Parts: sequence; C-alpha cells; structure tokens
Amino acid sequence: MILDSIANLGQYAGVHPRFKQAIEFLQTHDIKTLEPGRYEIDGSHLFANVQHYDTKLKADSIWEAHRKYYDIQIVAEGAETLGHSPIERAEETTAYNEESDYALFAANGDFFTLNEGYFVFFAPQDVHSPCVAVDEKPAPVKKIVIKVEI
Repeated sequence: MILDSIANLGQYAGVHPRFKQAIEFLQTHDIKTLEPGRYEIDGSHLFANVQHYDTKLKADSIWEAHRKYYDIQIVAEGAETLGHSPIERAEETTAYNEESDYALFAANGDFFTLNEGYFVFFAPQDVHSPCVAVDEKPAPVKKIVIKVEI
C-alpha cells in the first residue's frame, strides 16, 4: 500500500508501465468535474471509475482484494476512512470471483482517512475496506478509482 498526496503521484510512474498513462489521464482531466462512470484509458488494461456515494458506517463495510488489477483510489471531493490489512492476516470469506476481480475477507486491519487531494495504491496483497465514514458520520464523497491491469 502507498498513501501520498496526488501532487506526488508522478514519483510513482516507475511502479508499473501503465502508471505513466494513469498519471497523464489525471493531469489532463479535472477530476472534480468528471461525471460518474467508466473512462477508458487503455481499454480493459487501464480505466477509471468515477463514483459519487455516501460513506457508510464501519460496521457495514466490507473487506476486499483484487488479483487482476491494482487500485489507485483518489478522493476528489470529501473524505473517507479506509481499512487496510495484509492478506496473510485476513481470512477469505467469499471465494475469488474472476469476472468481477474480487474476493471478500474478514479482517482486523488498520484504518486511515483519505482526504481530498490524496491517493492510496492497493496491490493484490492489500486487503482493503473502502467507503467508510469519517468519525462514523456518513457523508458524500466523489472518488476516482483507476484500475491498472497487473
């Protein structure tokens, strides 16, 4: 997992060959004005999902991990809490679904706040719990999740 300011995202261009394209997408689009939906950057290899939703209580959150894609999650408006657990400390509760690229887990991880202007990068070994309300107060969030094929 990597947590940093979106201003520093360019420093991670060498993490994966498609990261440079993801960074270029973010530099050429105003993330605050993007409408909800899927934006193809490089077909199914690299795309962005723009989401608007209300955060939920921690008790209602789910723990998930992916195998085909890395996640770059960026809060464009608002803030949310996210959980993180190394996969070896989590127990798979719902088997991996290849079509949807996720498995669900029971985990007891650490939580942090992702504020506007920051991003988090999750790899397959990062079980995560997104969309959790800050201070248990549900609120609207606009988030961009860039899916980078491994």
